[in-house]
Amino acid sequence: MEVEAEIDRLPVDLLANIFVLFTSFTDLAQASGVCKKWKQGVNESLACRQNLSFAGWKMDDDSTARLVCHAYNLTRLHIPRSRWSCQITDAGLVRISFAKCVGNLTSISLWGLTGITDEGVVQLITRTRSLQHLNVGGTFITDESLFGIARSCPKLETIVLWSCRHVTENGLFALVDKCLELKSMNVWGTRVPVDCINNLLILSPALEIKV
Repeated sequence: MEVEAEIDRLPVDLLANIFVLFTSFTDLAQASGVCKKWKQGVNESLACRQNLSFAGWKMDDDSTARLVCHAYNLTRLHIPRSRWSCQITDAGLVRISFAKCVGNLTSISLWGLTGITDEGVVQLITRTRSLQHLNVGGTFITDESLFGIARSCPKLETIVLWSCRHVTENGLFALVDKCLELKSMNVWGTRVPVDCINNLLILSPALEIKV
């Protein structure tokens, strides 16, 4: 008669509490492949997470979207460029936009992702309802993304547009006009003229603009 291993007797909820402490996505993937019970525990651990950061990890569209889709209670999503070169494209952002957690996200960072365009950013942002902090610095977005953000993010408080060289004053004015909760905007490295900055401050005197 085969004796059940002690580790196999652990209930799924206890396994989930253990897996939620894992910081390595590689370790989570390996744990998920051990058996059906462990896979369920990994999925439940992801569902408990409110913060998910892929900083320092080599991720692609498929792996990133699968993890985000399991993180039902997520409120903060951080997908920055890293030394391992995150390979996230518009296709990944589109898949993420259909995740259950997107409507509850308050913070999104897509910093330095050169593989994304307005198409993916607009698709993702227009499905958010609670977004307060957005970092799209170092990307190639244009005013099209800013217009989408202005339409969809009335609760936006901070936005980082660091080195977004394709945005213009038209997009910035749309943000300030529609996002009435906006407190801080980083436009360092953009090509907007000084007159634009001054006019934005006339429109919103309390706005902190970092140049």
